[in-house]
Amino acid sequence: MGLGKKLLGLEIESAGLENFDPAGSYVFMANHLSFLDGPLLFYIIPQPVRVFIKKEVFRLPVVGLGMKHVHFIPVDRKRLRGGRRSLERAARLMKLKGYSFLIFPEGTRSRDGRLQDFRRGGFFLALETGAPIVPISIIGTYELMPRGQFYVRPGRIRVIFHPPISVSNYSKDSLDELIARVREQIASALPSNYLPQA
Repeated sequence: MGLGKKLLGLEIESAGLENFDPAGSYVFMANHLSFLDGPLLFYIIPQPVRVFIKKEVFRLPVVGLGMKHVHFIPVDRKRLRGGRRSLERAARLMKLKGYSFLIFPEGTRSRDGRLQDFRRGGFFLALETGAPIVPISIIGTYELMPRGQFYVRPGRIRVIFHPPISVSNYSKDSLDELIARVREQIASALPSNYLPQA
């Protein structure tokens, strides 16, 4: 079943929202094409989600205070220990508050629209909390607002929510298998020009 919405000249079509319980706790993982991706998923996902934000953003007046209030997690990408502490804090919040987190496992926006390698951090969060991972495929945001562009073209965006993947049968020793499975699910709904070149 698809859901169509229009927002600021964007035609947004989503599918697969019935695959998960809006009251559940999940780690949502999506491919990352554009600055549009975060706001887009905040708009579509039918529950409040938390995210990791670069610690520098928390220094902004008012904005930083608001992010702290809603339990967004600051992360220091330059320090390994800082990343671990952020994951530990997120895991505590998920267990205590039942939060879901939105993560872009590529770590940064794609420069050419193609799916990049995945980083491990978000997968450790899923293993630590036992929260299922919901893979998400985003199509269209790269064409409408690629990296380095500061305006949005009107057009069509499609977002596919895949069935949740349980992490109960995975461990740190089989983490690469879990990463591969999530990446394959996301890739399965992407057009060929979004896939890595052989």
